[in-house]
Amino acid sequence: MKIDISVPEVVELFKEIQVAPEKLFEIMRLDIRKIAGDYLSSLMESELAIHLNRRRYERCGGAVNHRNRYYPRKFTVKSIGDVDVKVPRDRKGTFSTAILPKRKQYEEAVARDLSAMFLAGISTRSLSMISKHLIGRKISHAEVSNANRDLIEAVEKWRTRDLSKEEIKYLFIDGVNFDMRVSGSVEKVSVLVAIGVSALGHKMVLALQAGDKESAPAWRELFKDLKNRNLDGSKVLLGVMDGLPGLEKVFTEEFPKAKTQRCQVHVARNVLAKVPKKIKKDVADGLRSIFYASTKKKALDFFNGFKSKWEQQIPSAVKTLERSLDSCLTYLEFPEEEWISLRTSNIIERLNKEFRRRSKPVEIMAGETSCYRLLAFISLKMELKWRSTPVGKVRGNLPFFQNFTQLN
Repeated sequence: MKIDISVPEVVELFKEIQVAPEKLFEIMRLDIRKIAGDYLSSLMESELAIHLNRRRYERCGGAVNHRNRYYPRKFTVKSIGDVDVKVPRDRKGTFSTAILPKRKQYEEAVARDLSAMFLAGISTRSLSMISKHLIGRKISHAEVSNANRDLIEAVEKWRTRDLSKEEIKYLFIDGVNFDMRVSGSVEKVSVLVAIGVSALGHKMVLALQAGDKESAPAWRELFKDLKNRNLDGSKVLLGVMDGLPGLEKVFTEEFPKAKTQRCQVHVARNVLAKVPKKIKKDVADGLRSIFYASTKKKALDFFNGFKSKWEQQIPSAVKTLERSLDSCLTYLEFPEEEWISLRTSNIIERLNKEFRRRSKPVEIMAGETSCYRLLAFISLKMELKWRSTPVGKVRGNLPFFQNFTQLN
C-alpha cells in the first residue's frame, strides 16, 4: 500500500516534533501496536482457514462450516503494550485460536516479568499502579497475584528437593515471624528455617517450613522432614541455634552424632539483660574474654574469674551464663578456621533479616504458599552470594585449590 504525504504535512509534522520530541515516539508506538494487531489478526485468519480447510471466499460443496465475522479483543504484548485484534469465528462455534488462548490477556513473557518484579521487591498493589507505564496496560493486583501462581510448582519442588547428594556437616536453625492472612484474619505465623553447611563449607537453605518456632515438636518435624528427603543425618556434626527450651534435646535425638552450639550473641543478651547499666560494659568485657578464648581450658579459667568477681553483685546473670556455658564453647572442638562462623547464629540471622526486609513492602503475606514463594527467591539469591564466602578457610575450601593441591 502506497501512502502519499504532501510536503506541507511533513513540515507541519516536524514542527510538532521540534516542540514536543516525545510525540514522534508516541506515533511510532501507535504504528507498532497497529502492525502487531494486524499481524496477529492475520495469523488467526490463517488458523481459521486451516480449521475450515479452505481459504476465504473459496467455495466447497456439501454441508460445511462457514466463517461468522469476528469479535474485537485486546491483548498485551511485551514491549509493545495493548494491541487491538480481530478474532475470527465460525458458525458452528468449533474454532478456538491457539495463538491467543481464552482468558489470557497478555503474553507469558509479561507474566514472567510481573513475577520477577514482585520477587525483586515491588508489592502487587504497587505493580498494579505502575503497570500502565511499564507494559502499556493497567493490571489489577489480583492479576499480578495470579501471574505469580505459576511459580508455585517450581518453588515446591525446590523446597522439597532430594538431599541425598548433599553432604551436610553443620546445621544453622532459627525461625522468623510474618503477618499472614489465615482464614480471613491476619495472624502471626512462624516459618522455621534450616541452613546447611556442606563438607566444602558451602552454605545452602535446606528447609522452609511453617511451624511454631517456640515448639520443640515443630522442630522435630522439620528434622524428620530433612531425613525423609534423604539428608544423611549421620554426617551432621553440629547444630547452631538459640536457647529455645527443648530444642537442643530434640536436635541431638534426631542427629545422635551431632553436638549443639548455643549462639553466643543470644546468651550474652540474656546475661546483660540482668545486669545494671552502670556495670554493663565491664560485664560485657568479661563475657568477651570467655567467648573468645583460644582453648576451652582458658575459657573456663576466664569464667571462674568472672564468677568470683560478679557472683555477689549479679548472681542471676552469672547463673544464666553458667547454665549455657558448655553449649557456648562447643565450637572449640571444631577446626579453628571455622570458629568465627560457628560461635553465633549470624549466618541464619542475616538470612532472616533479609526475609524481613524484603517482606516489609508486602506487609501481609497472602498465605503460606505465597510466603514460601517469596522466601525461596530470597534464599536462592543469598546462596549466590554465599558461594564466594564458604565457612572456614576460603582458599582451602574452594574446589580449584583442592584440585591444585592434589595435583602437586
